[in-house]
Amino acid sequence: MQNESHTTSNNTIIYSKAKSFLKLTKFTLSALVVFSAIITYFTVAETYHWKQIVAICLGGFLVTAAANGFNQIIEKDLDKLMNRTRLRPIPTGNLSVTEALLFCAVFGITGTVLLWVFTNPLCGIIGFISIILYALVYTPLKRKTPFSVFIGAIPGALPTLIGAIAATEGFGEVTFFAILLFCIQFFWQFPHFWAIAWVSHDDYQRAGFFMLPSKGGRDKSSRSQILVYTLSLFPIALTPFVFNYTGWISATVVSCMGLVFIIQAYKLYRSGSIEDARKLMFGSFIYLPVVQVALMIGSKFFI
Repeated sequence: MQNESHTTSNNTIIYSKAKSFLKLTKFTLSALVVFSAIITYFTVAETYHWKQIVAICLGGFLVTAAANGFNQIIEKDLDKLMNRTRLRPIPTGNLSVTEALLFCAVFGITGTVLLWVFTNPLCGIIGFISIILYALVYTPLKRKTPFSVFIGAIPGALPTLIGAIAATEGFGEVTFFAILLFCIQFFWQFPHFWAIAWVSHDDYQRAGFFMLPSKGGRDKSSRSQILVYTLSLFPIALTPFVFNYTGWISATVVSCMGLVFIIQAYKLYRSGSIEDARKLMFGSFIYLPVVQVALMIGSKFFI
């Protein structure tokens, strides 16, 4: 009986650790990032190679998970102050800093190597740069300036570049189409993250984070900037059509999604309510994948 009890206890510990490591990766967020990279690959590539697809999915996930983990290591004491993060594995003591650091280092190195070897070197370099920008630049800036969101949007949009560059030969090449796709995801992040920041503003204040565009928090300046960036996204999302990478049908889908997004941002601008910010936040989750899939189909069939 003692052996059975000991085995059960060990299994429970192993399960708890595995669950904590999975939380450290922010699995859902990392999976969404991988989705952006692989959709961009399918959008740009003329022929598909399974090794590249696996490398983008696995390598991209590992790199993103490492960045998310390093972020939690750096902010471990601040996470204790916020309701939305106080149950993360490091603040709760389910993982030690040493365990998390080793885990993230292995994931970051492995992901970079996979991208370098099985796609091309430039993908590996950009993957590594995204970790550095997110963990060592964006993370500390969050407590200093609202400009941190601009910096954070760069590694947040780099998966589109990784996916597009993976479709090129040799060392890797940044095409004009890749830049357009990068810009769409880059500008999308402002209304997306600011909507989240509006909903969670009180929580962010406890940790001293400046996540809204104005240091005044939920003020008219923040509302105005959210609307302006959402309006700016509309023409940017249509640039693939303007430069003849897609056709009318995909452009119509992108336009409809853009109009819905603008309406949601305008409602937030008018009301300043948390409920309208939450609607904009959920709208942003729908907007990006729909637009990316429409651009992928449009680029392949020119519709």
